[in-house]
Amino acid sequence: MAEAEDPHLQGLEVYRVGGAVRDARLGWPVKDTDWVVVGATPEEMRRRGFKPVGRDFPVFLHPESHEEFALARTERKSGHGYTGFVVHASPEVTLEEDLARRDLTINAMAETPEGALVDPHGGLADLEARRLRHVSPAFVEDPLRVLRTARFLARYAGLGFVIAEETRRLMGELVASGELAHLVAERVWTETEKALSEPWPEVYFQVLHDCGALAVLMPELAADAESLDEALGRLHRLPEDIEAESQARWRWARLVEHLDEEDRAALAERLRLPRAHRELASQAALTRRLLARVARHGLDGARVMAWLDGIDAWRRGDRVAPLISLVSLEAPELAEDLALAWRLARQVLPKALVAEGYRGRELGEELARRRWEAIDGALAGPEGRA
Repeated sequence: MAEAEDPHLQGLEVYRVGGAVRDARLGWPVKDTDWVVVGATPEEMRRRGFKPVGRDFPVFLHPESHEEFALARTERKSGHGYTGFVVHASPEVTLEEDLARRDLTINAMAETPEGALVDPHGGLADLEARRLRHVSPAFVEDPLRVLRTARFLARYAGLGFVIAEETRRLMGELVASGELAHLVAERVWTETEKALSEPWPEVYFQVLHDCGALAVLMPELAADAESLDEALGRLHRLPEDIEAESQARWRWARLVEHLDEEDRAALAERLRLPRAHRELASQAALTRRLLARVARHGLDGARVMAWLDGIDAWRRGDRVAPLISLVSLEAPELAEDLALAWRLARQVLPKALVAEGYRGRELGEELARRRWEAIDGALAGPEGRA
């Protein structure tokens, strides 16, 4: 988008910044393009038709492309947490000053609309060296950068990226300072949910564990290193055919399925998890418990019925198939039995019992009895396993 081709930008000093510059040079898909405008005022941007959207600093949407254009700004630490900054945006702020406030060198590169690189902090060299390195000692002023660095490694670990040792030390210092305690739950979860959608999500949690951040933010996961290792190993073992938009939710469920109900609830409350994530985690935990009980005591109708009741299968039948697929990862034969039992049990319908004259409490009891009977028949029949 060169200035000469866009009347909205004519006369403005604009630079492409951040992820678009980084990922284009890395050969990674570029999803969004952000721009920095140097030497302009909010009033001038509005006159050109840009729509202001920034709450904490001046950010505008292009009237046609809807790409983000932010006025160059500096930040000065004034309090705790990632919001504890005084933001200064004015026509006097230079591009170099704007880039200096960024977290990692690979995120502190800029390009002119014609593609000329501006790289005052050696971001391109770090990109080529596959290294995540902080821009300046000011890295320790923002606790969110611990999570962001871990998330970027979760994205690029398979390409050979590592975190620079000096940056790891600063991450440890940030944790030790107590600043992480000032992060609001929503920001912690936003970074974590993004990390769960990255190619190597286990790396995110391992980095947080190594620097001590996991013990602060998610102590239930950090309490047992062996259980954590096993949980991280499950993140790539998901049910077949789940939709892409539910991948992060399933990964979270697999991560926490080993926790007891109290710890799982405490973690969900601390992170203010969405209801869908809490419910799926509970369903995965119940399924894990079923596997353990079958391994110890064998398969019977009571255990299958309790599992179906626990996941609310009778009202939410859509939950059953993905969870049976989850079982198949560990116990294919058990998954076949569960699929047959479910297929037969769900054929027992309240409507038929009402036609037989059942009402009220008796209807519910007879419905449960016949479903149980169907499950027992499936497990004991020629297609099932007693």
